[in-house]
Amino acid sequence: MPVGPYFADFLCREAHLVIELDGHSHDMRQTHDVHRDNWLTESGYRVLCFTNSDVMGNIDGVVREIERQLAHLPTPNPSRKREGDI
Repeated sequence: MPVGPYFADFLCREAHLVIELDGHSHDMRQTHDVHRDNWLTESGYRVLCFTNSDVMGNIDGVVREIERQLAHLPTPNPSRKREGDI
């Protein structure tokens, strides 16, 4: 997903959450990844990085960590229609 000058593996704009899966191709781009993560963080995104090994060998742990991070987000404001202010 495009976000600024970068492409995120997975992006939830509403939650300001970026998930990066860093496999062997990222071993040669560590400086690029640091710049990407810094830019995303300065732009208000939370960046979670997982290795391909994490995903393949511990998908439940990866999902739990994503859920844990999402649980820290504020809940959205209810719409006026649900508040009964119409």
